[in-house]
Amino acid sequence: MKAVVYEAFNTPPQLKHVPDPTPEPHGVVVQVKATGVCRSDWHGWVGHDADIQPPHVPGHELAGVIAAVGKNVTKWHIGDRVTVPFVGGCGACPQCASGNQQVCDHQFQPGFTHWGSFAEYVGIHHADTNLVRLPDTLDFVAAASLGCRFVTSFRAVVDQGKTSAGQWVAVHGCGGVGLSAIMIANAMGANVVAIDISDDALRMAKAVGATAVVNAAHVANVAEAVIEITKGGAHVSLDALGHPTTCFNSISNLRKRGKHIQVGLMLAEQSTPAIPMSKVIAHELEILGSHGMQAHRYDALFAMIESGKLTPEKLIGRTISLEQSIDALVKMDQFEVAGVTVVTEF
Repeated sequence: MKAVVYEAFNTPPQLKHVPDPTPEPHGVVVQVKATGVCRSDWHGWVGHDADIQPPHVPGHELAGVIAAVGKNVTKWHIGDRVTVPFVGGCGACPQCASGNQQVCDHQFQPGFTHWGSFAEYVGIHHADTNLVRLPDTLDFVAAASLGCRFVTSFRAVVDQGKTSAGQWVAVHGCGGVGLSAIMIANAMGANVVAIDISDDALRMAKAVGATAVVNAAHVANVAEAVIEITKGGAHVSLDALGHPTTCFNSISNLRKRGKHIQVGLMLAEQSTPAIPMSKVIAHELEILGSHGMQAHRYDALFAMIESGKLTPEKLIGRTISLEQSIDALVKMDQFEVAGVTVVTEF
């Protein structure tokens, strides 16, 4: 099969022919029809993820068709249209038993713990626990755009933030994660303030549901700007970028008893950011993480898509070929393209 492979961290990936994967007894092999290009893939390529051992194939936001099935799989068949959470559960640990596969004690992640979906085929483990059947109305490109970004944002806004109609939600960073969160919060009936340093990203934020926008490059104090707009601070605030500054601002712009949700990854030298702990204590703030979403929660997401409340296809910025994904991956930290980039040609 064709696949994008990097032989070492921070070295240019190459398009190569490599052996096709074979399914684990508990797994399947999926023929990839579409796969997103995500900032998490960039973090892996530069060496921020200890699970990755080059040579490596990145990619974890995928949708496709089952091409081969392991002997112990009971729920899936060749030809089924599927997607998969970017965090997969083992199905047997205490976390999985409680329904929280997103924090499985023995989790796997395509594109991190093993070769991923920047390829014609990808192996998925523990298929009966982790695969998600795609509705007939959802095409592969839109399904791949859900990736880790849309589903993680869904869990952040709905399950972790418990966002309700009429609340104010602040979203710091308007890339794929942030735009997803804006759309979801708006669908829940919340008022959204979008924060970014790019006017193009903020225009897209308005288009998908932001009530107000703040260009962080043009204001002296982002938190104060949000507090003024919301007349007291956000009820729920997300750091959708993953940076010490956006994390600090997200916590600082909360009203009393508000919730900060950390969605953007903070790795390497940024993994221990400063937190305004005095405000956390005095205002009884909550600091929560959002790490993927369980396969069994996709039904709630699909219901909102089928009803028209959520339109993830609007977040797609461009579609590219597998070869073009190399350039998109290595430039991911430059934020050159608004919206989600999806590989559709293999």
